Amino acid sequence: MRPRPLVNSRGIQLSSSGSKMAASMELNLEILPSDPLLLILSFLDFRDFISCSYVSRRLHELCNHNPLWKGLCLKYWLLSESDKSERAQTWKDLFWEYYADMGRYIDHYSTLKNAWDDLKRYLDQKCPRMIASLKEGVKEEELNAIEAQIGCRLPNDYRCSFRIHNGQKLVVPGLMGSMALSNHYRSEDLLDIETAAGGFQHRKGMRQCLPLTFCFHTGLSQYMALESLEGRAYSEIFYHCPDQMAQDPSAIDMFITGSNFTEWFTSYVHNVVTGEYPIIRDQIFRYVHDKECVATTGDIKVSVSTSFLPELSSVHPPHFFFTYRIRIEMAKDALPENACQLDSRYWKITNANGNVEEVRGPGVVGEFPVMSPGKVHEYASCTTFSTTSEHMEGHYTFHRLKNKEEVFSVSIPRFHMVCPPFRESAVRT
Repeated sequence: MRPRPLVNSRGIQLSSSGSKMAASMELNLEILPSDPLLLILSFLDFRDFISCSYVSRRLHELCNHNPLWKGLCLKYWLLSESDKSERAQTWKDLFWEYYADMGRYIDHYSTLKNAWDDLKRYLDQKCPRMIASLKEGVKEEELNAIEAQIGCRLPNDYRCSFRIHNGQKLVVPGLMGSMALSNHYRSEDLLDIETAAGGFQHRKGMRQCLPLTFCFHTGLSQYMALESLEGRAYSEIFYHCPDQMAQDPSAIDMFITGSNFTEWFTSYVHNVVTGEYPIIRDQIFRYVHDKECVATTGDIKVSVSTSFLPELSSVHPPHFFFTYRIRIEMAKDALPENACQLDSRYWKITNANGNVEEVRGPGVVGEFPVMSPGKVHEYASCTTFSTTSEHMEGHYTFHRLKNKEEVFSVSIPRFHMVCPPFRESAVRT
């Protein structure tokens, strides 16, 4: 029998001498230098290290290389050199110590811990008394007991956040934002897990919903769905809104505020620490400011921020309540003789159907502010409408203090108010 011809990996026949050359060129893992192998391993995850450890003794040794685990400790547990020094452990041992305690949250921990750390750093500078209301994180056993009590599984990201901080004490102002009008006030606390479990809903229309926040003044809460029931998606977060046109009390509409806890919490923290939500009188106010919503006329600049108030709104009947906060400021380098006083306002209001309403009136909320170089005047007002969006624009009329006959207009930029996404009650649909 003739010997079978040798072929390479591309199917090309090799001569005897060619096959020997190919064999000599094959890489031997045992003789490769460590540095390039460690570089390759540095791109892998801890799960890959476990798999590689079973391939060969050489890879097992390399996967135990301590600096490889340093990056994983930083990536997943946000651990620093000082954390390692305090515990006098190797990076690998430190990684697995945290994994033993928080391993089920490894896909959530760094995101949520970063958000909490960013929020606390910011509040420490802007309103430190709010930090004092935060509660220490709960233990795993406590979360398991809560699940047994309510008979529902808590989402892992929610559990992870409460391992870090168990919400806050029931105080005012609340961590999750405030809103104040002349005759209305709202401030939402982030509920601790025990209080939240006490408010767990069993009633029709709100079955298997867990409150996340609570406002003493309005009774308002944001809820998280722990089951996909009654038209809700699992882990969805919302303000409940009774259908006032339905005879069935279980007909409850929802203003959606998040698809899961991580999105809901981290987006809120981002708005706080970037200054999108302003700190006013040691409280976080949930006004949204469009950076392009600014108009400058001469020495005077006008900017607008808005906020939706779900507790004063409804889907049925369609009634959407917004507040807007306007900031009027005169440039610091304006000439003193340019000092002026606001006389009147004009609004052009356009709803989603294209219907236009015009409003004229004296002053702003009963005031006639005087503007001088560097002066800032802020005020809040509100509006309601029956379509899911509208926009407003207009102008103020001023006169110069040195010459009342010199009258001029100051533009108010167009600003949009859009209702958050909502879902109608499953009873209605």
